[in-house]
Order: sequence, then C-alpha cells, then structure tokens
Amino acid sequence: MTHRERVRRALHREPVDRVPIFLWFHPDTANRLSAVLALPPDLLPAALGDDVRQTWVGNNHAMEGIVHEKDGDTHTDDWGIRWIRAGGFNQVLLSPLAGAPEEAVLRYSFPHERIPSLVRNMEPFLGHEGEYFLGCDISPTLFEAACRIRGMEQAILDLAENPLLAENLLEKAAVFACALADAACARYPLDWLWTGDDVAGQQSLLMRPATWRALIRPRLARITAVGKKYNLPVAYHCCGAMRAIIPDLIEIGIDVLNPIQSHCPGMDARDLKREFGKHISFMGGLDTIEVIPRGTPEEVFRETRQLIEDMTADGGGYILAASHTVPPETPMENIFALYEAAGETRESIFDRAAALRAAERTSGRRPPPRTDGDTP
Repeated sequence: MTHRERVRRALHREPVDRVPIFLWFHPDTANRLSAVLALPPDLLPAALGDDVRQTWVGNNHAMEGIVHEKDGDTHTDDWGIRWIRAGGFNQVLLSPLAGAPEEAVLRYSFPHERIPSLVRNMEPFLGHEGEYFLGCDISPTLFEAACRIRGMEQAILDLAENPLLAENLLEKAAVFACALADAACARYPLDWLWTGDDVAGQQSLLMRPATWRALIRPRLARITAVGKKYNLPVAYHCCGAMRAIIPDLIEIGIDVLNPIQSHCPGMDARDLKREFGKHISFMGGLDTIEVIPRGTPEEVFRETRQLIEDMTADGGGYILAASHTVPPETPMENIFALYEAAGETRESIFDRAAALRAAERTSGRRPPPRTDGDTP
C-alpha cells in the first residue's frame, strides 16, 4: 500500500495495512534523531515512514520555512512582519500594524503579487505525487493572520472595540487566502488543502463563539469552498480548547481536524471521536506534555496503541500525530516506541535509513522533503 493510498483509505474509513502517520518534531528533537539515524533532517520522514508530504505556501512559510542558524537572527516577510529566531523557532518580533491608526489598517494590502512565488514552495514534491499524500498549507488564514499583522492584543481588542476595522482586515485576509488556495490547487496535484487559525487558548476560545460565527465562519467557509471546488478534502488546524466550534467546522465542510490537544477542556480525543467521528476525521491527540516526553517506552507504546484502537474503532478516520511538536526532552526510545505502536518497527526505520544513505552515495537522488511542522 502506498503512503497516498493509506491516507486516502483511512479518510474514507476503508481498511488499511496500518494507521497513517504525520508527526512533527521540535528542531532540536529532529537534530537528535537525525544524528541517531545518520541522516539530514529533511530525510527523517522517509526513514520513519511518515505518509504525508506537506509544505507551507502562506505566512507559515515565514515562520517555519525560513531557517536561521542561530538565535537572534531576523528577517522580514512579504506581509511586513519582522521575525526573530528564539528557542529554535521563528517568533514575531514586530507586527507592521502594531499601534497603527485606523487609516493605516484600512490602507494595508496583502502580498497578492507574491502568490506565484509562494505557491512554488510546492515544487520539490512534483514527481512523487503517486506515492505520497500531498498537502498544501495556506495557514494561517484569518484571525491568526490578523494577530501577526496587528499584534495579538490589538487584534483581540479590535474584535471588541472596533469590529468594523477587525472585519476589514479579516476580509482582506480571506480574499488573499482564497486566491492563494486557488492558485495552489490549480497548479499542483494535491491530496488535501490545509488551512487553519489558532482561535483558542488552553482554556477556551479567544473570542465569544458568536463573534467567531459572525466574523470568522463565513470567511472560512469561502476558503473551504476553494478546496471543494477541486474535489479535495480540507484539513483545519487549531490548537487549544476549540470544542465549541467543531459543529460549525463540520457544517462548512471541514474534513480533518488537527491537533487535538486532549489536556484542554472539552478536547479529549476519544470523546470527540465518539461525538463527531461520523462526520469528521481527526489527526493528533498524542500527549506531548506527559506521556511522550516523560513516560517509559512501554507506557508510550501502550498509550499510542490504545489511542489508535480507540480512534479507528469505526474503521478509520484517523491519522496518528502528536498534539504538538515532539519536544526536545523526549527520549529517543520513546519516539521509536510510538512508531512501533503504529506498525513501524525500529528495525524497519533503521533499514530505511541505511537505504537512504546508500541512495545518497550512489545516485544523489532523494525523496521529497517533509518540510511542514506547525508550531502551535
């Protein structure tokens, strides 16, 4: 069974040889794992057996796709956002509309002229579409995009104090996201469209559900409709306690929900599966706070195996993933244990790593990189 077939069948709740896998690692974790397998980080997914190949074409490329050598390095992206590397990740250093007057917000334009260049981030995957499940990440699309441009505190204040101004920026974000999605879907043989926004904190939504339904939902529906126009499933990412809007996501056509942070109120993966599993698929749920970094390999194996069984009780509708990037303090044996629970043994991983090293030496040919890795 190819990686692509495995994911497609799982999403349709058809029999598969093993659960599909799509794991993200903290950069430090990836570097440690690369050393163990004697491979560069971009070859880890191929060695580990991950099934999805995905990259960013939206603003997350500025956060994830531009890699600096050391903390303190900076860059400014096409949106005018200034980033700085800190703790291994790029973080917003300066939002272009932070403290800006209303007139500046109204004048602000998204970088439509950069869309052709942005979608070309998918180019490394061409030629591999028959084997891997290919995804295109256009996130963040709406509220989180506004937070990066306006500053989170001001973006939240705008929702409460100046909703018309907030709506102006959200509408610009929606128009841009639709254009970006349409360009990517038209150009590449995608298997899903990946979108999303972090609209929730660890305890609740960052806004009233009524506000989300008034300002975010109709625009997210338009973005989702682009994927549907190309007959693609649409995946949605939102960290935190976002249980209140899951029925809305189902109604507008979202097919896959990620990352399922089960420690947040209302987000127990098994409960969500029982309540919504007939209508939406899930990706995530593996605990990165206690179980993966602090459990024994045996505990990681048991928890991963049980999660897979519970989340596939209806025959599928689940992709194995963590609720966050796998943290640096995670023992290597725990990583191998969770992969073994999914059907990828340590031996098979090391065998693929050896084959990849041999292929590098003899022909220079490399499988496509898995460059996506949202850091909630």
